[in-house]
Amino acid sequence: DYQMAAFCMAVYFRGLTTSETFALTDAFVQSGETLALGEKLGRKVVDKHSTGGVGDKTTIAVAPVVAACGVPFAKMSGRGLGHTGGTLDKLESIPGFRIELTTEEFIAQVRETGIAVIGQTFELVPADKQLYALRDVTATVDNISLIAASIMSKKIAAGADAIVLDVKVGDGAFMKSPRDAHALAEAMLELGRRAGREVVCLVTDMDQPLGHAVGNALEIREAIATLRGEGPPDFTELVSAAAGHLLARSDLGVDKAEGEELVARSFADGSAVDAYERWVAAQGGDPSEAALPTAPVIREVHAPRQGHVARLGAIRIGHAAVQLGAGRRAKDDAIDHAVGIVCLRKRGDEVASGDVLAEVHARDDDAADAVAREVLEAYELGDQPPSRQVVLDVLS
Repeated sequence: DYQMAAFCMAVYFRGLTTSETFALTDAFVQSGETLALGEKLGRKVVDKHSTGGVGDKTTIAVAPVVAACGVPFAKMSGRGLGHTGGTLDKLESIPGFRIELTTEEFIAQVRETGIAVIGQTFELVPADKQLYALRDVTATVDNISLIAASIMSKKIAAGADAIVLDVKVGDGAFMKSPRDAHALAEAMLELGRRAGREVVCLVTDMDQPLGHAVGNALEIREAIATLRGEGPPDFTELVSAAAGHLLARSDLGVDKAEGEELVARSFADGSAVDAYERWVAAQGGDPSEAALPTAPVIREVHAPRQGHVARLGAIRIGHAAVQLGAGRRAKDDAIDHAVGIVCLRKRGDEVASGDVLAEVHARDDDAADAVAREVLEAYELGDQPPSRQVVLDVLS
């Protein structure tokens, strides 16, 4: 631990070259088990990773869309901490859903169902796990090389052949500036190339929550609605872009535009929803929306005046959701899967005085009232509509 702590500090102050960053990544990969999924299945397997944000349920929609188009999707996900939600927490709001599978079960499910999303139950990159714990206590988390090596070692060890990386930037993201987001994206792209993976990075907006729903079961419902072609425009745009890039790097022999056409078709013909239901059932869950938990109290948040939504602070909404119990302040905190916030009006939307801006889904009236005030403060109304864009840049 002492030597690794000293190493973290040296990297933080001196940096790593591209070759050194790859050497560290490769050492992480070689420290534990690796899964060559493509070799085992005899075809390309795809994956997606997000650097984390508020309302980011993208994996839950992208996975069934890609599988519906005939491309296997395999992913190991994490839990949420603080204002960023975790995919595993969202999936566990589905009654019966199993996040722990053996290696054999994981591979078999990808082969038979086309999708598996699980927790990191295998002995993947144990060296990264040890180093990450030390980075936290030595205040060396904020280093591009260490972040890139940590993320990409897990992707490489997990065995996907093609990967879409969603690098969030803005108020609710780890990377606050476009410059830092692009630096991280470039570093991860280079690591993917050196490891022989096909990688594309989307730099996406996290100045406001993604989609409408923030909270576990609420986000599952929104993902299902999106698979029916009824999702929020920004979330649908990101799902289509991410899935289109994955399909373009699969064995299908399509380009991104043709991939996005396949995505739209999977929404229209119901195959995306069918794939979602097969996936959830395969992992022991009940795929019906009626089975998802609901909060007993719903409190509306009203616009105090006429205007346009000039700003919707992602981090304030994220912290408000944590206050309700939808997220964790500490790693051992329990999650209330039913509660959360639905931001019905987003940046650029026009509102009249008294219109409903958002809904707070809470366990009791006191929590609903307290968080409703926080949500209202996250909204800033103006006289002119600002521009709206979710995918800010694409690097490949």
